[in-house]
Amino acid sequence: MKRKTLTLLAALLCAGLLYSNCHAQAADAKLYQGFGDFHRSISAASPDAQKWFDQGMQLLYGFNHDEAIRSFHAAAEADPSAAMPWWGIAYAHGININDPQMTDERSQAARQAADKALARIATASPPEAALIRAVSARYQYPAPEDRKPLDLAYADAMGKAYASHPGDADIAALFGDSLMNLQPWDYWDNQGNAKGRTLEIVAALEAALKNDPFHPGANHFYIHTVEASSNPDRAEASADRLRTLVPGAGHLVHMPSHIYVRVGRYSDAVDSNAQAVEADRSYFSIAPEPSMYFVYYAHNLHFLSYAAMMSGRYQDAITAARDLEREMPEPALKDFAFLIEGIMPTTLHVMIRFGKWEEILEEPAYPEFRLVSNAVRHYARSIANSALGRTQAARAEMAAFETAMAAVPEDWHIFNNPVAKVLPIARAMIEGELLYREGNYDQAFAILRQGIAAEDALVYDEPPGWMLPVRHALGALLMEQKRYAEAEAVYREDLTRNRDNGWGLLGLQNALRAQKKNPAEAIHLSGQLAEAWIKADTLPGSSCYCAPASL
Repeated sequence: MKRKTLTLLAALLCAGLLYSNCHAQAADAKLYQGFGDFHRSISAASPDAQKWFDQGMQLLYGFNHDEAIRSFHAAAEADPSAAMPWWGIAYAHGININDPQMTDERSQAARQAADKALARIATASPPEAALIRAVSARYQYPAPEDRKPLDLAYADAMGKAYASHPGDADIAALFGDSLMNLQPWDYWDNQGNAKGRTLEIVAALEAALKNDPFHPGANHFYIHTVEASSNPDRAEASADRLRTLVPGAGHLVHMPSHIYVRVGRYSDAVDSNAQAVEADRSYFSIAPEPSMYFVYYAHNLHFLSYAAMMSGRYQDAITAARDLEREMPEPALKDFAFLIEGIMPTTLHVMIRFGKWEEILEEPAYPEFRLVSNAVRHYARSIANSALGRTQAARAEMAAFETAMAAVPEDWHIFNNPVAKVLPIARAMIEGELLYREGNYDQAFAILRQGIAAEDALVYDEPPGWMLPVRHALGALLMEQKRYAEAEAVYREDLTRNRDNGWGLLGLQNALRAQKKNPAEAIHLSGQLAEAWIKADTLPGSSCYCAPASL
């Protein structure tokens, strides 16, 4: 859930165009089940204030900022003399890695809350005073056009707070977060080298985890910091802890999947997202109408479907995709199609993954405003017709796809990636598979390799901007033409990028057996496959249903 796309969405949401409640106040606050036993003692005379503050911190660490503000307002109402509830309100109105800009309304509310915290600083403990001074450095009102100096000032103040209180896990985690916001989603280059102040972020979060291994914020931020690195394994313990640490916070329950898919635990990623979906549905059933947080729920469904695709779980994948389609409010989808519409045709990606060719051809057209969905529909129909041997129909759908692709504006995104960078991958798969069915094998393979290059060039994202690895199609078609050594190389490349995924493991095993090569490795792959398909309801014979002769 990324960058300026969500910033704009949040601004529009709070303009009242989708949901009515972006003005979180104490009257709307509720105490929720499943928010663990997190506790940070604050200078407050009221036990109720402490209770509300603790819940607010859990919500804050779970990126449910609107609900956190409601809890902090309730804490302030329970103890008007307490400073820290106002610190919480000020902090929660600020930027985060998924929302790195602020509306005028948020800037004003944040500055006012920071001033109220400062007015009560005499009652605060030294760590609390350090946090209050830092958050005060974060805001001005009226806000400047360029808030980068404020973000730097806040990070500097949090660095001083961390230096003065190195054993405070909250301060360490919040210092790491302040640095993350200076370079959101931009921590590593494509070679795995740290960028900017990434190593400082890692050090601060690891210090927080050393002081408190079960700190919800530190585990959350650590996953985001290292997931795109060349060593995501270092956050696997954080993922395992976070999965059950705050069972009522859907986003925190979801977060382990960002690591699980990077280390090959796709089935665990399915399960963590399924649990997150249920947690959020429970929350939505009693909460005020959501604003920004609903987007995180949609992300859970999208991620669930992708992870299920990669682990052979068709029913889970298609159910999540259908739920995403059904539950996204149509007014939001129509108004903000340029931001979120690209994830909506997930159903078609699932059907291609599992070779549901006739079902694809039965899927109705989307409304005209669904520009990406309509392009993906023509892509899916072309792939289906090619697989069924209907090459003339496939060519007609390819032409329709090209027209639909050209109609998508250049500024439309699928989260981190422009649609203009994603749809050419679909174009390569369409043409490659069609040329293959027409018997132009070398040309087909060359086109599919172009698709691989385009896929590899996408910006890191989870789920990835393209949900079905092109290497799975290329490898399967190479196998069908008995080009086993080439297929083996393709699958080995795939497994370096999509570790331990069942489709790639199966393809590699098939390639080795066809060459009568490395029998011990082929046997070992059987064990890996059993783990990869541990909850699969579909056991394919090849890495792609586009190669029926190899199934």
